[in-house]
Amino acid sequence: MSHSEPSPVWPGRPAPLGATWDGAGTNVAVHSDSADAVEVCLFAEDGTERRVRLQDKTGQVWHGYLPGVGPGQRYGFRVDGPYDPHAGLRHDPTKLLLDPYARQVKGEFRLDDAVLGRRLGQRDSAPYVPRSVVVRDDFDWGADVSPRTPWPQTVVYELHVKGFSQLNEGVPKQLRGTYAGLAHPASIRHLVDLGVTAVELLPVQAFVSEPHLLRRGLTNYWGYSTVGWFAPHAAYASTGSPVREFKAMVRALHEAGLEVLLDVVYNHSGEGDESGPTLSHRGIDNAGTYWLDPADRALYRNDTGPGNTLDLRVPS
Repeated sequence: MSHSEPSPVWPGRPAPLGATWDGAGTNVAVHSDSADAVEVCLFAEDGTERRVRLQDKTGQVWHGYLPGVGPGQRYGFRVDGPYDPHAGLRHDPTKLLLDPYARQVKGEFRLDDAVLGRRLGQRDSAPYVPRSVVVRDDFDWGADVSPRTPWPQTVVYELHVKGFSQLNEGVPKQLRGTYAGLAHPASIRHLVDLGVTAVELLPVQAFVSEPHLLRRGLTNYWGYSTVGWFAPHAAYASTGSPVREFKAMVRALHEAGLEVLLDVVYNHSGEGDESGPTLSHRGIDNAGTYWLDPADRALYRNDTGPGNTLDLRVPS
């Protein structure tokens, strides 16, 4: 269920992008070159959706301040504007969209035609897509400092967060395969005993499984299908606070003299090609995010194989 209402919304600020809580409310800012209107969709625990239209725009950034909205609030965007795939425009307000700058993503992508819609005005995609979540930024880092081991002395151990601690009997079962499992003394002892100086984590940014895998009853294990570049993948958390658990993991590894390196995916996204799901950028600013085929802008350049290529000339 959803409804729109003239809920309190103040002008807010165009920066930083994303949702930023200040202790009294949350500033929301989203960039789109081609949108005509942007709504923030706030979700209650019972799934009820309340839509708040952003009234202010600075340059190409839509923004607003939501008093009283704070950590734990689940949200998304609906973006209205021209729908003309052959011109590279794919706005459709029936699609609930993840905040590209969300720092927590909650829920799963479920395969449904409402998400894969290739024409304007299909069914609402909200029941089948994850939500962005407002988070707290405060964290007690104590005396934390990165070891900054000189490169000639660096020994890197590449690992998969979920797989690394699954069979380590020294890690409690409920923590195996999680950020907390990697931060557990048994895991750290193993790494120190190996003599490594840094761990390189295979993708830990929020990702989804590709439709061709879901149709076969499979899931993406390796994580190279990102939809949230600033949010730790929630399935690797043992608690409901993946951001804090991730930070605690980094702090514990640093305390043991281990640097933390990230394998990141900045050349494509989990939205795939023109037959893929509309989850975020595609509905917000398709032509400003992806390299499109100049002969037919309904098609995506696929330089890296997964279906699309990010256009990194665009700073947002």
